[in-house]
Amino acid sequence: MLYHLLYPLHTTISAFNVFRYITFRTIYAVLTAFIISFLLGPWFIRKLSQMQVRQFIRDNGPQTHLKKAGTPTMGGSLIIFSVAAATFLWADLTNFFVWVVLMVLIGFGLIGFIDDYLKQVLRRSLGLTARRKLFLQTALAALTGVLVVMHPGFNTQVTLPFFKTVSPNLGWWYVLFAAFVIVGASNAVNLTDGLDGLAIGPVTVAAVAYMIFAYVAGNIKIADYLQINYVAGSGEVTVFCGALIGAGLGFLWFNAYPAQVFMGDVGSLSLGASLGAVAVITKQEIVLALVGGLFVMEALSVIFQVVFFKMTHGKRIFRMAPLHHHFELKGWPEPKVIVRFWIIAIALALISMSTLKLR
Repeated sequence: MLYHLLYPLHTTISAFNVFRYITFRTIYAVLTAFIISFLLGPWFIRKLSQMQVRQFIRDNGPQTHLKKAGTPTMGGSLIIFSVAAATFLWADLTNFFVWVVLMVLIGFGLIGFIDDYLKQVLRRSLGLTARRKLFLQTALAALTGVLVVMHPGFNTQVTLPFFKTVSPNLGWWYVLFAAFVIVGASNAVNLTDGLDGLAIGPVTVAAVAYMIFAYVAGNIKIADYLQINYVAGSGEVTVFCGALIGAGLGFLWFNAYPAQVFMGDVGSLSLGASLGAVAVITKQEIVLALVGGLFVMEALSVIFQVVFFKMTHGKRIFRMAPLHHHFELKGWPEPKVIVRFWIIAIALALISMSTLKLR
């Protein structure tokens, strides 16, 4: 909005020419989202408490988590609002990809909101059934894939990290591939959201990595130099990623151990799906498994645990899944698990960014 209001004035006031630069607008999207999240946080937490939107703790989880019962949840709504508001203010709203990522953010947020509402407000312990949740996620992700594939100039090749000449073209199968990436990322972040600040930290780190990916993919000169796919218009998604970073940092202020608020499914599902959508748009789909390697490990720990449990009639690989619970039960204090997982996320993000040059 500010871009459309102020940039046209650059012909008479040269200072407004800065609004043409994605880097300038991204910096202020970060700051705007952070300020909104930080300032509204205390009021938002009070409102959640007054509405009795409090975390329900399952008895089959770590016993140390029982003390967290009653902590306000559904704080992801604040993240979504902060990201959307900052994006509306600083992004070019004529850009197609900006609307796609906002649709994914808000759409998956609504799915998470329904699930949280059923669990935390109506006290239905399981919320949406797994089948219904997966159906809604897949439908929205497939719609996203169709919209992206139909956009003029978008190619359906899949970029393989470290291989500059290997890019299989999936054609319309790319829609299913994109849906898999988005839904997989959404659920992987959801599984990681089990400790105070554990999910929002790596999400913010991943958003930094994809902010860089979006910028280089949208710049034809840099994309050509790095020999990566140039995606016209994808550079504007940099502003969205910046807003995601700012909102994440603002939310982390209140979500850090000991948490004053939890993000809930409304936050974890929407943030994971947003990262997946940005990965698809920037043609860095496979790299998401490296950028979000921590989320992948958490998801795989659950899959392996369930499969092994069924195959061996009750034996377990981990003391408890997802993986962060395993380390808790081994005696690691919660803050140690969180910080060490953050360190892993940062290292993986740095490795992923090296793929831009190692081709």
